[in-house]
Amino acid sequence: MQPASLDHESDNTRKRVVSYFHDNDFGQYYFGPNHFMKPFRASLTFELVLNYGLHEDMSIYNPELLSHAEMTKFHTKEYVDFLEKISPSNATFEESNEFNIGTEDCPAVVDIFPYCQRSCGGTVTGAAHLISGHADLAINWMGGMHHAKRSEASGFCYSNDIVLGILELLKFIPRVLYVDIDIHHGDGVEEAFLTTDRVMTVSFHKYGDHFFPETGALEDVGVDTGAGYAVNVPLNDGMDDPSYTFLFKRVISDVMEHFRPGAIVLQCGADSLANDRLGCFNLSIAGHGECVSFVKSFNIPTMLVGGGGYTMRNCARCWAYETALCVNKTLPAGIPNNLYYDYYTPDYSLGIANNTRTNLNTAQDLDLIVRRVHERLRELRPSPGVGLVAGPDRFNADIKADIEMAQDEAGNARITGIQGDLGRTLDAEDRQGLWINQYA
Repeated sequence: MQPASLDHESDNTRKRVVSYFHDNDFGQYYFGPNHFMKPFRASLTFELVLNYGLHEDMSIYNPELLSHAEMTKFHTKEYVDFLEKISPSNATFEESNEFNIGTEDCPAVVDIFPYCQRSCGGTVTGAAHLISGHADLAINWMGGMHHAKRSEASGFCYSNDIVLGILELLKFIPRVLYVDIDIHHGDGVEEAFLTTDRVMTVSFHKYGDHFFPETGALEDVGVDTGAGYAVNVPLNDGMDDPSYTFLFKRVISDVMEHFRPGAIVLQCGADSLANDRLGCFNLSIAGHGECVSFVKSFNIPTMLVGGGGYTMRNCARCWAYETALCVNKTLPAGIPNNLYYDYYTPDYSLGIANNTRTNLNTAQDLDLIVRRVHERLRELRPSPGVGLVAGPDRFNADIKADIEMAQDEAGNARITGIQGDLGRTLDAEDRQGLWINQYA
């Protein structure tokens, strides 16, 4: 096998087939007036996607809810049972505390289980689209809940859609790379795959000063068979575009050369942007998006999921911009007229202002990280192989991902119109003459 090419410009201009997952009900969930997590940001993002016209170049799906049984592919049955029954009216401190639900970070909110089912349904079915070859890129901005543990909620995350999606990919793909550009360490995903060499986790995050979740040191590299397959890039306050993109490209290039994944899951937490309510970096939307473009340039099946992002309008700007990158579209600088136009006052622009934070990451810090990561990757044995003897044909696989997903064989109900815009189809492939019975 030839080494992965690091000259990606030509690859990045090729048109990709993109599946975008969205549920109009997802934005209705409410964590309370003082809680930082606002699921409504997914609705803000989708409204920008539509009004920038990005739906013309991809297929949009309304994923079915992930079942209780599918949720237990990672989470314990006891925990999923609890998620299914818990509500503000029946929560007790003693019972909630066992699973860390009922806390300030993870309150017992109304309908938390269908919220989790929607988030996870989009990611797992996105994985099924990648497995089947139905899509080159899958997008689920409802997902990215990287802190949730097997039997514990954490950091605003109740179910770990990322782990469930990666488990789906591993059914057919020997090696999966997970990359996390949220400002918080992707601890839940790293912990889930800490002992395996089939998943490499790479997390770029703020570390130190008791910053949540206080994990992800440079020296944390995995254990047992997974030793060396957890890559942590701990950063200081004020990280800016030049420093971040330099570090990201050097580390990811090295990872790709040594690990050679068959699929990538990219967590695009927008709390690493400047002026986030919980963040301390100074990234622009263009700088954040440059990381997405770089990953996309490897021309490997890739899933993009959401994550953090607590200044809602900036989160929507960022994810709409990165959706445009996936379909090779350049967006105008102004926000288009849409239902939520006034959220973008006063300048109604796609860009965001930088903050005045000093970048505390020195050139020596960055060089040390690059050198340490490179040294550890060199110590790994050649890319691990997996004995998938007589494995199923990817293109004849059951892409329902073991879920009863209703209407079409791709496992989803397709959205073909929305209220207020019934004349436009959201399914680019239908216009190309690809009908439902041809998808699989």
